[in-house]
Amino acid sequence: MDIDAIKLFLSTTATELAIKIAAAVAFWVIGRWLIGKVVSVIQNAMARNHVDPTLTKYLGSIVAIALNIALVLGILGYFGIQTTSFAAMLAGAGVAIGAAWSGMLGNFAAGAFMLVLRPFKVGDFVQVGGVTGTVHELGLFGTTLVTPDNVLTIVGNGKVFGDVIQNYSALPERRIERTAQLAGSVDPLEAIERFKAAVARIPNVSAKKAPEVTLLDINLNGPVIAVRPYAHTDHYWQVYFDTNEAIVRTCKEAGWPAPMPSTITRMVQG
Repeated sequence: MDIDAIKLFLSTTATELAIKIAAAVAFWVIGRWLIGKVVSVIQNAMARNHVDPTLTKYLGSIVAIALNIALVLGILGYFGIQTTSFAAMLAGAGVAIGAAWSGMLGNFAAGAFMLVLRPFKVGDFVQVGGVTGTVHELGLFGTTLVTPDNVLTIVGNGKVFGDVIQNYSALPERRIERTAQLAGSVDPLEAIERFKAAVARIPNVSAKKAPEVTLLDINLNGPVIAVRPYAHTDHYWQVYFDTNEAIVRTCKEAGWPAPMPSTITRMVQG
């Protein structure tokens, strides 16, 4: 064994390799820090210009992924690896991964379409993919919702975009749908006037749109009154529950009997 050759190898090649590894680690740490700063600057600039928070987060994620790929290719080029062949290999792997993860790519494409069409934004109360909640974040592959019972739920963008989207926050006011089943002996016209007066006293009921209190149906129990006040989306549930209480209170104050199904009995002699 040639000791001098080993010493020469350690003093040149090994030392050079150690320096390159240390430099690559430094490039990675500094590069990641710079990427974070760039993404933060872009998002802050968009926020100052009052850009939609959904668009801000989505573009920030895309820029971060692109810069991280560029950083990895730069480090590989520093080691002397041909990045063109690596890019071709990456493209081939991308095709294979795309075939295997077609659903994920579909979610990504759906997220891009939603970003352009903007059927909802962060903070909206929506129903998407069969889930109802407040939009917390629109990600690259999924939309994050916070349900009314405070559960963080992620729905794939493909399912969101391919299903019915209901945006309850798009319009300033919503109509509350309630009904009151009355006994057959109750005068429905009197009940309508009493319910109108009771609903008008509920806090946060819309002053622009009058409550809709009408005779909805008549069944074996008696008349059915539709009680439909309007309210701002922020006060929907408060008005909803207060309307229920107003219906019960009105029936009690008026002394109306509980609705009972009516029956008809016929005696037939044989």
